[in-house]
Amino acid sequence: MSDAEEPVNPAEIGESDAPPVEAKPYKIIFEANKCIAAGKCAEVSANWEMDLTSGIAKPKTYFFGESELDHNIRAAEVCPAKKDVGVIHVVDRRTNEEIAPDPHGDGTLSVDW
Repeated sequence: MSDAEEPVNPAEIGESDAPPVEAKPYKIIFEANKCIAAGKCAEVSANWEMDLTSGIAKPKTYFFGESELDHNIRAAEVCPAKKDVGVIHVVDRRTNEEIAPDPHGDGTLSVDW
């Protein structure tokens, strides 16, 4: 299988343009194509807002530090898309483990790509 045919590793998304891990150890992987525009994320997190043009949510930043972790985790946990599994994934860049929503309970990324 050539590189072009290999599946995308969600943990690698955005890393080429990312700030240093030491400065921003967490990132969001957002399955925007599966967002159902419920707005729950924007209700609980200052990082999330509803885009009136597209009708879906979007994060203000994809990379963040410890001080922004709690409300981004909350946004991931309250997302009702994908039958309440959510489409917002908070990942620890140091370990590539999913912190939230972590429906499998083992830290593996729960994206559907």
